[in-house]
Amino acid sequence: MEEPAETLEETFKALEETQHEYWNISRQTAVFISMLIKLSGTKTALEIGTSNGYSTLWIAQALSQTNGHLTTIEFWDKRQKIAVENLEKHGLLDYVTPVTGRALTVLKELEIKPDFVFIDANKAEYVQYFDTIKGKMPKGAVLLADNVLSHKEKVKPFVDKITADTDFQCTILDLPAGLLMAYKLH
Repeated sequence: MEEPAETLEETFKALEETQHEYWNISRQTAVFISMLIKLSGTKTALEIGTSNGYSTLWIAQALSQTNGHLTTIEFWDKRQKIAVENLEKHGLLDYVTPVTGRALTVLKELEIKPDFVFIDANKAEYVQYFDTIKGKMPKGAVLLADNVLSHKEKVKPFVDKITADTDFQCTILDLPAGLLMAYKLH
């Protein structure tokens, strides 16, 4: 395979320049997610909120090491197109199924059983995403949700619901924007 003109690290740095425009996660959060996927041996991942693919690239790169696969959902086709171009550029598209559409609609039709879920989309819909996917997640699955501190009021219904759910053990990590991590017990 021919080396890309731009390294993955160069792409990460370029996308970090647009972090505020595309609402991307921080590098610290991305590194944590990548390490967690590798440590857990994730096989079936789900990302709600692709944006321009910054987190998607980190997840896909980790899944290339666990022989896993990511389904990523993005409402805006222009953003999904940028993400796909970046995945293709670095030979990671084989590990990803990009889906363009409204997350709640796509989630209802999705037939995967994700052992890893990353939520970073419409904050007001976090609780609905959780309600839709929790039954599809097997025991031992991990769910991460970004922006639980930066958008505390908007995601409060979700945080209250998941922390009260006896099927999940939860904590909030003090990463930029706040990252909720939940482990499915049953």
